[in-house]
Amino acid sequence: MRRGYNPLLLPVWLRITRFYCKGIIIPICGFQTIRVLIIPTSWDFLILAFLLLLCFLFYRDII
Repeated sequence: MRRGYNPLLLPVWLRITRFYCKGIIIPICGFQTIRVLIIPTSWDFLILAFLLLLCFLFYRDII
């Protein structure tokens, strides 16, 4: 049976990368939201949806 996810069991380099990605994802989402409001294209919506999903996964500690 599989144990629960524990981010402390990850290698050090991956924990550091996760930490910095978690800190920078919100400003990137904000920038992309402003970009979608100014010049809305289908690619911008897809990128924003992907970034929001990534943000949700980071802050719920799923990745």
